[in-house]
Parts: sequence; structure tokens; C-alpha cells
Amino acid sequence: MRRESRYKAIIFDMDNTLLKSNINFPRIKQDVFDQCMEAGLFPASFPFQEHTIATLIESARAARGFTAELETAVWNIVVAGEKVGMVGAELEEHVPEILELLSVETRLTVLTNNAREAAIDALERTGIASRFELIAGREQMTALKPSPSGIAYITSNYPAIRPEEWLCVGDSWIDGKAAQDSGIAFLAYNAKLEELQRRNVPAVGHILSMRELIHYL
Repeated sequence: MRRESRYKAIIFDMDNTLLKSNINFPRIKQDVFDQCMEAGLFPASFPFQEHTIATLIESARAARGFTAELETAVWNIVVAGEKVGMVGAELEEHVPEILELLSVETRLTVLTNNAREAAIDALERTGIASRFELIAGREQMTALKPSPSGIAYITSNYPAIRPEEWLCVGDSWIDGKAAQDSGIAFLAYNAKLEELQRRNVPAVGHILSMRELIHYL
């Protein structure tokens, strides 16, 4: 098929990498922020725009006054937004054919900040769940991406595969940061390159079509 790949295993992000996400992430982030501000967790000068949903929640957890009740309320906001956004989500172009090609000799996994059950449902509905040996969601992380904990969870299941034999593919700087802090390579897919540069997140390349992934193997 081709010369032996430099990577033996791939970790895919899900939203806007495998699936065309309909999740309104800005709306969810705003609602989470409003909930936290109402609880008095953040000062008026809090740099809201610098955060993702994940880093916003981690900041809230570290704030004085963050309670179990508030954590439940925050996650209810996130779950509700995810459920709405996953309805009718379709695959990114060329994903099925590339996964079929890769699965012959590459270990394929998924790491998403979404709930694992919701991720499995979406991947099964779109017909690609069976291509992945392992699907990890936020329940498998000690902290959400950009934390490397999810990658550590996945790679711990494959002790014979060295860090340099792993590739992470994702659309966001948080995927790249998690890969960077895990010591594995990151390939950006339809990512905002200026954001990667601003965050000092390195990538082995940037692809606009999933077909281009083959060239990096």
C-alpha cells in the first residue's frame, strides 16, 4: 500500500475533525461564564475571551466558592448544549475512506472533551465507531484538553508504542497543546494557524482535507 508508516497509532479529535460539529461552543462558553459570574467566582476583569469551555471550567474549579452544586449546574449547561449540537451531525469529508485505509495497519483512537456515551452514539450513528479500538471522553480524563491527561490515558493502553510513534489529529489549539505536553506529534486539521502560533503550539503540518493525512504517515 505504501512504505511503513512513521506512526503506529493515531488519536483523533472528534468535533470538527471526524464530525462536522453543530455544537454551539461560543454559546455554551457564554452560558457557563454567566453561571460562574452569577456565583461570584470571577472578577469583572476575568479574560473570558482567552478561554475555551474546558479552561473556563478549570478556572472555575480553582476559584473560591466553587461548590458541587455549581459544578453540576455547569455540566448541565455543557451536556444540554452537546445534546442539541450532536443531533444530525455529519462526517467530515473523506473520513470513512481514510479510516478504512488507515485501519489496515494503524491503531486508531478518539479523544474528545465530550461525554464518552454521546461520542460513541455519534460515531455509531455515522457508521465509523467500529474503526476505533478505543474511544475516550471526558470521563477518562482528570482534566479536559488542553490537559494531556486524556492522551496519557489512551497511550497507557498501548505500552509497546513509543511516544514518537503516536500522532494526534485535531482542529484546535487545545488538541495541539495536549499533544505537545504529552510529547507526541500534532497534525492540524482545518485549524486556525494564527491561534496555534499565538499559543506556541507546534504542528508537523496543516491539512485542509482528510485525504492529505496520508502524506504525513
